[in-house]
Amino acid sequence: MQQLGILLANFRFLDLLDIAAVAFIIYRFLIIVQGTRAYQMLFGILALAMLWWVSRANELYSLSFVLQNFFDYLFIILIVLFQDQIRSALVSISGAKLLGRNEKSKFDQQIEEVVAACLALSKERTGALIVFEKNHGLLNYTSTGTRLDSKVHSDLIYSLFQYKSPLHDGAIIIYNGLIQAAGCFLPLSKNVEIDRHYGTRHRAALGITEISDAVVVTVSEETGKINICYNGVFHAMDTEELLRKYLRKFLMEIDRVSPQEQVARS
Repeated sequence: MQQLGILLANFRFLDLLDIAAVAFIIYRFLIIVQGTRAYQMLFGILALAMLWWVSRANELYSLSFVLQNFFDYLFIILIVLFQDQIRSALVSISGAKLLGRNEKSKFDQQIEEVVAACLALSKERTGALIVFEKNHGLLNYTSTGTRLDSKVHSDLIYSLFQYKSPLHDGAIIIYNGLIQAAGCFLPLSKNVEIDRHYGTRHRAALGITEISDAVVVTVSEETGKINICYNGVFHAMDTEELLRKYLRKFLMEIDRVSPQEQVARS
């Protein structure tokens, strides 16, 4: 108790800020890597740390020596292993305040390309599943498809979802201004209360938005209707302008959509 009293007596407000800053960085990092291979790597590193502790406690000198050298270079190893997640974290920290108009312009261009492709697919009643990755990493699902790393263009999106395309049966994932991959498989929603009329494409859209902050655009091949799914909720896009406005709202958080314009279905 006396040591605790001494510790509290010497505790400064700057110490609180220091702890809060470190906690925030760790929290943001865990959110970004959740659902990705990086999350599994973290558990692997924790397992090695426990093994290192056991080896030191039981005087296993060879194993302790190897793990000691591993953890001496842990900082560099973490940068190499989690470079994509670190890059994503830096972008999210900088945000629109630092990038401002460049970020808005980049998203505007992507949105226009996706809107044009969705309208064309909707007229032909060709199904589509387009995922915008945000802060939560989707590398696990990107790896299930064919890597493209191509610019977002309406003609490319349109061609990918044609029936004769080998990649039409799956989702395309857009991140950092590029179509990362096509033909990706997404987790299906486990919600037993969703509408029975929803097919696999819509269940996949619900599934990925229930476990991440992704924004998903779906085009129904039965009706041609366009929907946006975000946070496990479908929003019906009755007009081109509404589709554009919702994409801006969820991707850039700059436009507000009035309750009268919103048609939400859980």
